[in-house]
Amino acid sequence: MRLAPLLLGLILLLSGCAQFNALKDLAGSFGGLMGGTDNSEPPKELESLEPTVNLSVLWKTSVGKGYDDQIVNLVPAVTSSTVYVADRKGLVEALNRQDGDTLWSVSTKLELSAGPVVAGDKLLLGTSNAELIAISLADGALLWKTMLSSEILALPKASRNIAVVRTSDGRLAGLDLGNGAIKWSHERSIPPLSVRSLGSPTIHGDVVLDGFGGGKLIALGLTDGKPVWETTVAIPHGRSEVERLVELDADPLVKDDVIYITGFQGGITAVNLQDGDVQWRQNTAYSSHGLAAGRRSLFISDARSDVWQLDMASGRDLWKQDALHQRRLTVPAVIRDRLVVGDFEGYLHVLSADDGRLVGQLQIDDEPIRATPVVQDETLFVYTSGGVLAAIGIN
Repeated sequence: MRLAPLLLGLILLLSGCAQFNALKDLAGSFGGLMGGTDNSEPPKELESLEPTVNLSVLWKTSVGKGYDDQIVNLVPAVTSSTVYVADRKGLVEALNRQDGDTLWSVSTKLELSAGPVVAGDKLLLGTSNAELIAISLADGALLWKTMLSSEILALPKASRNIAVVRTSDGRLAGLDLGNGAIKWSHERSIPPLSVRSLGSPTIHGDVVLDGFGGGKLIALGLTDGKPVWETTVAIPHGRSEVERLVELDADPLVKDDVIYITGFQGGITAVNLQDGDVQWRQNTAYSSHGLAAGRRSLFISDARSDVWQLDMASGRDLWKQDALHQRRLTVPAVIRDRLVVGDFEGYLHVLSADDGRLVGQLQIDDEPIRATPVVQDETLFVYTSGGVLAAIGIN
């Protein structure tokens, strides 16, 4: 059972402050995936800003139909020389990273929903019709196509000649990167009430890490898909079904053999990579989209688009910035001592990583920015839901 048919009924049935707050966050999470805003609380209007950091458009172009008003996970993939990007209607393009000139363009004629992801000499993309495809980096030619069990919204990941993909029905699959043959499959249970997730598994060394409903985190062997360990990192609480809804639907982040994981009503938890033991847990903030890491800090845009800095060693919050409250922020991108987030009106906002001050701002498009800006050699690459792809300098 998915969220859309339930929201009206839940609004009518729930009572009490805790249930209302849980429902408000649930509606906000659902609205964020749909690209809208949470009508229970309006987004903050932007105040005038005297920037101390300048954002400049190095080049900008339009790529197809963008997201075409659909729930998709289409993000730019950037290498040392090329930017690869796809639209919902099946268009895939390779552009020169320096000037945005098109190197090649192909139409797959598929309903693309996730990717592209660079994997060796291939690009991996998922579709709403349960297909995982690999195309050539050189010219976009189709190399293989594999049918899986359901829609693919998670970004595929690849390592050691194995591609790993999560499908929306709770399955993880490992495929031979060379020919697309399925090597292993692992089925997860999905609770009756769940959040439609764009989160992706993470590959670290020889294990695949993935969070799922009920607050569970699992580690699987990369080569065979066999469980290495499973642990509960977020414990459901409350009386109502919505209050107890916990979904680790954000990408696990690994740094120095510690996994940092968050998700809907799941707080943030640090977990030992080797055995799954919980090192610390805090319930101050959470995100259905993910975390970013600095040298000693974690950064998060929470469910209400307040931005936080957290101490990596303890989870203690160091600062909170609420000037962008309810503006549907992306996961922060870390670039030097700054954070960059996109919002629902196509703005990029720059924050100081030291204290959270807003120090820069630029509107790229009038359509939402939902994908985290990609940082490559201190240049930001941004793809909006309206199909605008831009390279942004920051100084």
